[in-house]
Amino acid sequence: MRIIKQISPLLIATILLFFIGCNLSSNKPEKEKLIIFHAGSLAIPMKQISAKFMEIHPEIEILREAGGSRTCARKISDLHKDCDLMISADYKVIDNLLIPNYASWSLPFASNEMVLVVDKNFQKERNMDSENWHQILLEDDCKFGRADPNADPCGYRTVMLFQLSGILKNEPNLSENLTKKDRNMIRPKAVDLLALLEAKVVDCIFEYRSVAEQHKLNYISFCDSVNLSNPKLKDFYKKAIVEVSGKKPGEKINLYGAPIIYGLTIPKESKNRSAALSFTQFLLNEKEGLKILEENGQRSLIPSETEYYNSLPTILKQFADNTQEN
Repeated sequence: MRIIKQISPLLIATILLFFIGCNLSSNKPEKEKLIIFHAGSLAIPMKQISAKFMEIHPEIEILREAGGSRTCARKISDLHKDCDLMISADYKVIDNLLIPNYASWSLPFASNEMVLVVDKNFQKERNMDSENWHQILLEDDCKFGRADPNADPCGYRTVMLFQLSGILKNEPNLSENLTKKDRNMIRPKAVDLLALLEAKVVDCIFEYRSVAEQHKLNYISFCDSVNLSNPKLKDFYKKAIVEVSGKKPGEKINLYGAPIIYGLTIPKESKNRSAALSFTQFLLNEKEGLKILEENGQRSLIPSETEYYNSLPTILKQFADNTQEN
């Protein structure tokens, strides 16, 4: 009894406030989880877009997972991981690996181009430019990195660039010679190559222009005939063919060169479809998400063409070319 009497009123009040606070915090509603798988090349703009979206929608928590687009697709199809929105660096990844079993539609929304990121000192020493880059890459004391064609669209687009360059330069063996060199410098996704360049393990890496600009890197531009940026050259791009893994283990498919076009979809098994739709609207809004993308070096294609117009959620049809409806 003497101990109880010695407890001060202030201490009692503190204890009461503690329990009241715990009770109040336990009554706070849990935030909605929105799980987004996206291309590694979108890491910086997606971080910015997600932060702005959550300011407007504090009830939603965005969980982003960046990776090679083909790897992201296989997490949905093969590993059955939860995903509410899939954003690919190549809309055809969605078409080839997810439709029709795991998704019903894809919507193209942005473009990009291939560049060669080069260490500034290395470029200066070798006088490397858009004409002689291939000769320097084949030198024994030059190391270059590229992404895995089976995991990342940037990887098979790099090989397509090799093939188109060989056609343009009339060097039939160029692509073969480049693809068999420095194979130990291949990484699952293109953004993994940035660490190799920074550590000076390699002298050059093949990347998207948007990534090079976001990281303020020195790069060499290619002509439209090989950088895969120009839709008007789609027939020439088709001359490049790369074999990659298919939907089933052991299966192979051929990918044909095409303009670089990013795409997105909401998987059939999305557990938060309403939040995914809300975020997609925000992403494709020219004053919101698209503005941020363009500030980060990617050109908008909205409204875009899609063969899946009739399968699009009604709320997203505003972002598609409605001439595709019929």
